[in-house]
Amino acid sequence: MAFLNSVLEPPTYGWTDEGGNLSKPDPRQIFKEFFSRLNVFKNKKNWLSFLSWMLVVILAPFLFVFIFKYFSFKLLAVAFIYSMIIMGTHGTIWHHRYCTHNAYQFSNKFWRFFTQNLTLKIIPEEIYAISHHVHHALSDQPGDPYNATGGFLYCFLADVNHQPIARNMTEKDYNRCVGLMKHTGVRTNTYTQYKVWGTLANPLRTVIGIILNWGFWYLLCYLIGGNGLGCAVFGAAGFWAVGVRTFNYEGHGKGEDKRREGIDYNREDMSINQLWPGYVAGEWHNNHHLYPKSARSGFKAHQLDMAWVYIKCLSMIGGVSSYRDSKKQFFADYVNKQPQALYELDDEVLITEKQSIAVG
Repeated sequence: MAFLNSVLEPPTYGWTDEGGNLSKPDPRQIFKEFFSRLNVFKNKKNWLSFLSWMLVVILAPFLFVFIFKYFSFKLLAVAFIYSMIIMGTHGTIWHHRYCTHNAYQFSNKFWRFFTQNLTLKIIPEEIYAISHHVHHALSDQPGDPYNATGGFLYCFLADVNHQPIARNMTEKDYNRCVGLMKHTGVRTNTYTQYKVWGTLANPLRTVIGIILNWGFWYLLCYLIGGNGLGCAVFGAAGFWAVGVRTFNYEGHGKGEDKRREGIDYNREDMSINQLWPGYVAGEWHNNHHLYPKSARSGFKAHQLDMAWVYIKCLSMIGGVSSYRDSKKQFFADYVNKQPQALYELDDEVLITEKQSIAVG
């Protein structure tokens, strides 16, 4: 816990105020921090945050070209499916359940590489995975990098302001940080390189990987449907890259307690289950916070989990060697206990009524 408390680079406005409560910066402070941490001329250790948003900027023209030159309802449907379902589900499969929680294991490196590159590479694994460990350890508490009570901008710009790893780690802590990413196959910097670049990821390898990934997917789109399909898919990916930054604000009730009885069983934080993220990305968030290491989070019959469908299908053809599935535990711990609890409550009411009648 001490390691996770210090593994992220704190913002200039700090995680807590003088009273030990969450520091809630105003928009001016948030934007000042954001642009400061994007400035690679000021500090080259800002390179990964800069790259993350530069990819969004590069994808924006594809969206505009699609809308104003190649637009058709058929391509719009493709863009919608790619952005809302394919990109969202892949983020859950790769960044969330594998890179962060190691909820399943691939049988070999080929299937890991295949899954990693199923969609355009936009979010660096390091930015997502390390900070997400902290999110679970300090959920809705000061230090949570996307604490919803900090407000929309606090969460929306968290990948730059709150999620980068600390830049002054000891070699021991840096190696622990590397250990959190070892299973992903992402080649990390040596400690000496880390002191230069401030990241686990190496700039050259990261950029080359993105260029090869984007080149492959644009060529494939072009061969299938020409530049129109390429612009629709790439533009949709950029749209997703912006939209996904809003999820944790929404997924934790916008800083309010929006948990519902019989739907959101986890009471340790403000996470909630939502139909839209659940159906399009397999992100049943309250369920996930109950069992973060489960490869499935859609436990109930209506909770479609496309990320789990992919993992399960891959296991059936030998691509996944093992996985954790907490569905049975969820029903045993929460759902199947409810009738008994209600029965006991009815008995208490009945006894109270009988006592009242007797006294009367």
